[in-house]
Amino acid sequence: MQERPARPRNTSSSAASTRKKAARSARPTGSASHTQQIKGKSARPVSPTQARRNPEARRKKRPRRNFLPTIVTVLLLAVVLCEGGYFLLQKGLSFGRQVQAFDINQEFQYQNTLKATSRAASFAADLCVVSGDQSLDSVTLEDGQEGLLLDINDKSVMYAKGAYDKVYPASITKIMTALLVFTNGNMDDVVTISEENVTLEEGSQRVGFQVGDQVTMDELVHCLLVYSGNDAASAIATHVGGSTENFVSMMNAYAAQLGCTGTHFTNPHGLQDENHYTTPYDIYLMLKEALKYPEFTEITQMGSYTANYKYSDGSDASVVLTATDHYLTGEATAPKGVTILGGKTGTTSSAGNCLALLCQNEYGNPFISIVMGASSKELLYQEMSSLLENINTV
Repeated sequence: MQERPARPRNTSSSAASTRKKAARSARPTGSASHTQQIKGKSARPVSPTQARRNPEARRKKRPRRNFLPTIVTVLLLAVVLCEGGYFLLQKGLSFGRQVQAFDINQEFQYQNTLKATSRAASFAADLCVVSGDQSLDSVTLEDGQEGLLLDINDKSVMYAKGAYDKVYPASITKIMTALLVFTNGNMDDVVTISEENVTLEEGSQRVGFQVGDQVTMDELVHCLLVYSGNDAASAIATHVGGSTENFVSMMNAYAAQLGCTGTHFTNPHGLQDENHYTTPYDIYLMLKEALKYPEFTEITQMGSYTANYKYSDGSDASVVLTATDHYLTGEATAPKGVTILGGKTGTTSSAGNCLALLCQNEYGNPFISIVMGASSKELLYQEMSSLLENINTV
């Protein structure tokens, strides 16, 4: 096959076409994409081909996003959050610190009497508050006697007579003595009985310890609460407090902490002293505090206890002690459905016969009952039973 000769190229027309395209490209279009603005100079045309080949030029022509408002907003938000966090920390929401109720007196610096009122309101929120005497048809206490019956769950007052009257607590004092052991003592400590511990009022209740005897703190507390031993109370005081005087100061400080405004102690056992006194309501506060410690109710439910210790020569000694609470020994019978959970007796010639009890009704609800100043033990338990008969009606 014969090859066809190549067609000659029209170089003149091709050149003309190229010149026309160049002319069109040289014309200014007014488009922002085809011009470059230089400050102080006229626009210089940029061909579409140059724009395509130079992406940087195209990017320069796009409008820039303004991030300044966003940055300012974020900074303002951070400042607000920091200020809010600092405020909360200042008001008590920091880790490791208990949140406290708003104290309007602290914020506005009211007078001290108003401060005491607001603190008392917060303190009383967990307490039975007695505003005056309240009677029960089945209960009649003699003139000069005082008593309380309080529903612990409902924080209600079922009976009240002379709740804030000054009374001598006798051995009910030993509730506070035991509290200081639970909070400041060690039940495993071995205590050496001193001359001071056995030098007591003639005829007062005592276990029978002798100077030099070695007794554990646990044994002393059992002797204190089951048998109401005054020598045990004295030994506890000198060991825990370092001295009887210092221990008594600790007793008064603890009473004040509990809100016992009508109480003043002068000794750890309750033997008669004109300056050693309390009120039925303060006894309630102390007994309620003691109920936080399982050891207290465990010991005060015992009808008897055998105390083991060592004589001064190291030989073994023991003594059987009978509880002073007649409900626990069977000498008195609690009303049907009532369970005695613990408490403390007290008897002196000035105080009369006294009893403070924690008990529960047949439904398991707890109550505190207090009778002070009965003229005899028989009357004391009759009056206490007349109070306790009412708790199964709740």
